[in-house]
Amino acid sequence: MEATVKITAAQVNELRQKTGAGMMDCKKALVEAGGDFDTAIDLLRKQGQKVAAKRSDRDATEGYVIGKTSGNKVVLLRLNCETDFVAKTEGFIGFANDLVDIVLSGSITTAEALNEASYNGSTVAAAITELTGKTGEKVEVGGLEIIEAATVVAYNHPGNRVGTIVGLNKAGYEEMGRDVAMQAAAMAPVALNKESVSAEVIAKEIEIGKELAIQEGKPADMAEKIAEGRLGKFFKENTLMEQAFIKDNKLNVAQYLKTGNPELTVTDFKRFSLGN
Repeated sequence: MEATVKITAAQVNELRQKTGAGMMDCKKALVEAGGDFDTAIDLLRKQGQKVAAKRSDRDATEGYVIGKTSGNKVVLLRLNCETDFVAKTEGFIGFANDLVDIVLSGSITTAEALNEASYNGSTVAAAITELTGKTGEKVEVGGLEIIEAATVVAYNHPGNRVGTIVGLNKAGYEEMGRDVAMQAAAMAPVALNKESVSAEVIAKEIEIGKELAIQEGKPADMAEKIAEGRLGKFFKENTLMEQAFIKDNKLNVAQYLKTGNPELTVTDFKRFSLGN
């Protein structure tokens, strides 16, 4: 009969500090591993992988949105989980910030590439699996966007449920860029300008406009013209450059930028939010 390896409370606590797993899970892993820390950590990772598989069909609509800049590069990341409770924990927030820093310092451009990136001696994907095991919730990189421009700005709305990043074509306009990033956070535009609205969206809006015109009793042969007229209103309300500027509604965003420089414009913007 093989002798049972005695596991001390100090060993359990050390493994708990290293992995963040629960005390009973750590003790069980150490017993199964015969006191070997590396084996115990592998066992805990395997436990996390089982949890990740069980949670793969769950909705992860909570989380943390974070944007950061470095030089002429700005990154916006959404790390998703299932509950607001987990999203507010120090470990989850710290991990989200670590991921943004990894993207800022390298050449990663997609969430898939980020998952394969090195992290703490392993990969980001492995760290996500461990975090899934620790929290008991589905965790995933729900979105990643990068902009490079002469001026880049990130705006993180208080609570980190909404975040935006903006690029401007001229250097030195961080304050105006922040105003535009706040605009995008508040007004949720669907596109940068009317030229960048998809043909599908335009067709849908025209169809809706025609139906409304007919319901209002307008002749069918006039409905399309009326719908096209309403399309102009749609652009003004839903494209960033044509929206009324929230700090001065006498100007649209494009006009506001020209008060700083006649050639100043937005090269791109991205917006993430939670709960949808």
